[in-house]
Amino acid sequence: MSRERRTSLVVAVVALTAAVNVPVAIASADDLDPRITAVMDKPAYEHAQWGLLQIDPSDGRVGLSQFPDQSFLPGSVTKLFSVSATWGTLGADHRFETPVHAVGRQDGSTLDGNLVLVAQGDLTMGGRTKPDGTVDYTDTDHTYANDLPGATLTPEDPLAGLDSIAEQVRAAGITRVAGDVLIDDRAFSAVGELDPTPTPLIINDNLIDLLTTPTAPGQAADFSWRPQVSTFQVTSDVRTVAADDATDIQVTTSPDGHQISVSGTIAAGSQPQLRVAQVDDASAFGRTALIEALARAGVTVDAPAGGPNPVDQAPPSYTADRTVASYVSPVFSEYAELILKVSHNLGANLTLCLMAVHAGSPDCMDGFPVEKTFLQGAGVDTDAVSFSDGRGGTPDDRVTPRAVTQILEYWLGTEDADRFRTSLPILGVDGSLGGFCPSCPAHGRVFAKTGTVAGPDDLNERLQIGAMTLGGYLEVGDGRYEVFYVGVTGATATTIEELVAVLGDVADISAVMQENAAASAPPE
Repeated sequence: MSRERRTSLVVAVVALTAAVNVPVAIASADDLDPRITAVMDKPAYEHAQWGLLQIDPSDGRVGLSQFPDQSFLPGSVTKLFSVSATWGTLGADHRFETPVHAVGRQDGSTLDGNLVLVAQGDLTMGGRTKPDGTVDYTDTDHTYANDLPGATLTPEDPLAGLDSIAEQVRAAGITRVAGDVLIDDRAFSAVGELDPTPTPLIINDNLIDLLTTPTAPGQAADFSWRPQVSTFQVTSDVRTVAADDATDIQVTTSPDGHQISVSGTIAAGSQPQLRVAQVDDASAFGRTALIEALARAGVTVDAPAGGPNPVDQAPPSYTADRTVASYVSPVFSEYAELILKVSHNLGANLTLCLMAVHAGSPDCMDGFPVEKTFLQGAGVDTDAVSFSDGRGGTPDDRVTPRAVTQILEYWLGTEDADRFRTSLPILGVDGSLGGFCPSCPAHGRVFAKTGTVAGPDDLNERLQIGAMTLGGYLEVGDGRYEVFYVGVTGATATTIEELVAVLGDVADISAVMQENAAASAPPE
């Protein structure tokens, strides 16, 4: 297996390092359920180390404890901290309002000037909003389509927010913009700091979706892509092959990212295959998409739809300019659920920018002091954690199991406790835990954030798993919950299936923990 192939199989690839502290506590085998030790004794974990912590917050009773104060790579368990801090800073019901200003003089139905959309960091801009106002997602999000099998699309239109804005502009009496259309993207910047990089305007997660569906063997596969804008040219020459032949789809892009070619094969009778291509200039893409949305609404723009975003023409402020449209997002708790359920990396990094802007800074890295202040107020020992982004994708990230349980315990004492808990993946039900434990007793009773860090072990031609973690809640009955952490560092895998199986093992341990906690919980 080539290094390129090994790298493409992992969810988050970082340079791996060992957990850093000297072991100070370990549960003996006699303290662990035999079902847990059976997992830990598998060959994949011969040189691995496990961390466990399970606490009943009602009385502080410790159910399981193994290396509770040792540092582990968190992976996407980091999102518990970044999302919590943003939720606490903005509020669960915060909405993002993206205004559009008419800058210039309106003569009849003609705007003699520019139309300016002032981007606010709305994560979806209506592209996932369902009729009831909630945000849609699938268990394997399209943002992982190039890394994991089974990624699917939500049915909503990625351009819905821009279409709404365009219709409002037309309703405001404007049918022609004699100047230009701008995206004011000065709210914040994270270029070179965060990967993936948040942008003030985000359309379809700054991705082009590429969907291939098999037809008959020997025939061209059906193909569709979205969101379609005129400055992008997308072609496909994927062929359908026999049902027992391999599916192998490749995506190549031109240096500017505007020409996308999809090639390869797809097996007859197989499920549609989704791939994605990155949009490198989110503001230019959004400007083109908005101009084309305006055209659909009956508003012409004199400036060409293509080309760079002329943000240098944006005024210093908009106090004297008329607001002709705005798009209002769902509440922030809906975005938090999206980020936590599917482990949305762009959204998690965006939280740092949102906290920075709330503090009055356009520098996304200024979100960290806001996060630290919140975490300290929430009772988290910030000396026991280390974060360099919002998603959990850097080799410097560290958490202790105890710090994870501290942020989880904080939420149990808030009015948003249920709202936060149900935003997490639910074992056997949805999100990144939806595919595990379909009929075990713990089904639907474990609420936890998953975390994965893995990268290539070139020496042994395999994958080295720096972290496979879970942090969340165990339902014990009568509306009561225990907090827990379970994670492993140093496991190995050779295929994507084996990598997913490690997550399955971690999920199985959480299921055993829930069963035992429910069985031993004292009556209310």
